Amino acid sequence: MTNTATGPELTELADRKAGPLLAVWGAAATAGALGRALLPPDAALPVPGSWGRLGPHAGRALLGVRERAEAEAGTPWPQPLASQYTRYFRDGNRTAYEAQVFERQDRLTRAVLMALATTGDSGTPGSGDATPRTGSSSSPVAPMGDGGGAGERWVDEVADGMLLLCEQTTWCWPAHEDTCRPGGPVLPDTTAPYLDLGAADVAAQLAWADHVLGDRLDARYPGLRERVRREARARVLRPFTERRDWHWLGLDGDVHNWCPWICGNVLVAALRLGEPGEERASQVAWAVEGLDRYLAALPEDGSIDEGYEYWWNGACRALEALDVLEHATSGALAVADVPVVRATLRFPHLMRLGGPWYLNLADARARPATDQPWHVPYRWGRRLGEPDAVRHACSRRAGGIAVTAELGRALRELADPEWWAADRPEEGEGVEAAAGTMDAPNAGAVWFPGTQVGIAREVAGSARGLTLAVKGGHNGEHHNHNDVGSVVVAVDGVPALVDAGRPTYTAQTFGPDRYAIWTMQSTWHNVPEIRGTAQRQGPAFRARDVEVADEPGRFETRMDLAAAYPVSGLERWWRTARLDRRASLVTVEDAWAFAADGRPSVLHYLLAGEIERHDDGQVVVRPPDGARAACVTWDPARATSALTVRTLEDPMLSAVWGERLTRLELRLPGTARGSFELRVEVHP
Repeated sequence: MTNTATGPELTELADRKAGPLLAVWGAAATAGALGRALLPPDAALPVPGSWGRLGPHAGRALLGVRERAEAEAGTPWPQPLASQYTRYFRDGNRTAYEAQVFERQDRLTRAVLMALATTGDSGTPGSGDATPRTGSSSSPVAPMGDGGGAGERWVDEVADGMLLLCEQTTWCWPAHEDTCRPGGPVLPDTTAPYLDLGAADVAAQLAWADHVLGDRLDARYPGLRERVRREARARVLRPFTERRDWHWLGLDGDVHNWCPWICGNVLVAALRLGEPGEERASQVAWAVEGLDRYLAALPEDGSIDEGYEYWWNGACRALEALDVLEHATSGALAVADVPVVRATLRFPHLMRLGGPWYLNLADARARPATDQPWHVPYRWGRRLGEPDAVRHACSRRAGGIAVTAELGRALRELADPEWWAADRPEEGEGVEAAAGTMDAPNAGAVWFPGTQVGIAREVAGSARGLTLAVKGGHNGEHHNHNDVGSVVVAVDGVPALVDAGRPTYTAQTFGPDRYAIWTMQSTWHNVPEIRGTAQRQGPAFRARDVEVADEPGRFETRMDLAAAYPVSGLERWWRTARLDRRASLVTVEDAWAFAADGRPSVLHYLLAGEIERHDDGQVVVRPPDGARAACVTWDPARATSALTVRTLEDPMLSAVWGERLTRLELRLPGTARGSFELRVEVHP
């Protein structure tokens, strides 16, 4: 890309450390250049700013949204209360308040979508700020059955929701406010708004609503849009650039998923609601730097240490922001083939075990929500020529817009005709025509050196049989669990030896007592407890000397876990996890070396489903979803065994695993040297 930079822009370039994006874009991403390149607010977002009626897919896409919106219309809006907000500081509960906020925003999104799916009072399509869009052969429009004044009742609903957000004391979630402390103020300081995930999300939602319904709001509620701009600028846009101590900016080198999540939403808000001129350009430029910093922090292999579920609120947010930037700059900030973007696009489908099950790390769930913006990896897969990403997205797509979809994501999905044609052979073109019946890809084996995570299947291209997953890494990762050396084994794509995931977030989750939560502890992961000592948290507690072998008949990892444990006299604890494809067998071998004999160690394996204990030395695990059973065996002469049942009372856990998980405990001798092997096969 050729850039013509002015003197101030050259100075700005010199002050920046270029990551993968800025290395490509150079001076084109400076505030001065962006001031010239950015489209005006009424054209800056990549959906039609004059939507009044949606395309022919809208009827089926919005069925669920319509049903929910009609049911709640005319009822009181969700009302977040001070008593709910302060619970976080009193008893640690954050969901009571957040649920009201989320439900309020979800209702507003549904109202916006319904207003778009209906006509205005005059019977003509409602408009935004640009010339009303009309149908064409390439993009036909069709009403959903409403006419006349039906659309304006939804505009009324939209106005109610937007004004409620403007009147809401804070857009920040209580867990993130920096002016509230136990024993001190427990209500937010409105003179010092805190910019967190919630605040940025509200600003972006208001920007999208303003973009697609602007003229209709002006006609019916003059002055509302000015109020929206005042609130967004005061609560989000100006704090974004005026403060440099936001932890999520990653200026200290610790960059995590908040950075692209917030920067992407701020980008949308700045483009639509920002003060035109230098201020708007500076906000966009600073958001670009944040996105660049995030991508620079990802490993070259594109893996996410928080796991698959958090990809959607990290890397996916970055991809969405890149789409917005390309549109808003008329291609001046078009993304070239940046290697880490291509690599992270592959991460979701490579983490899949089978069906709805994925390898979960850290706070992610093994069976995460399915209502994700699958159109994003689909679009990027087509753009970068990654057919497996396309297949995976098509195989997971739902029949319509989720009733809890974010507004920006819903609008982008509705505006993508290729995505909606992808599962309809009579309308699609090319291989994507049969996408609705496509099977998701199943890679034979993958190893992510950046996070030391690997997955290997018994049969490449199929979830059938055994799948082995292994994690090395360290215990200072984002959303960390103490799980260095953990293994997961799935049968027919369903986990049998599992990682529990996480319970519902509370104040404890990210506080000093995080590791008092059982799901965070190594004693409830598939790792050893060495001479009565669990793993410790922190980046120093890590796997050493990691080796990986991937051959046609065998996938194997070997790593030393000794550094993850503060145990005196521990020299080595080698763990070798192997998938023998020819024998249809997974083995996990532990071999240890101490300076002297001592207390016994215990191996822990967490089992999901129905557990049958047979002869000593064997348990049969019947995992969820009707998968074939796994037979887990060991030499009973070398370890004594016990089973501990953990009842799951938290809905975040029971929704994945059912009523219980069971821990297999294998007590090893306290000898200075020794080894032990666990075997897992499909039960005949």
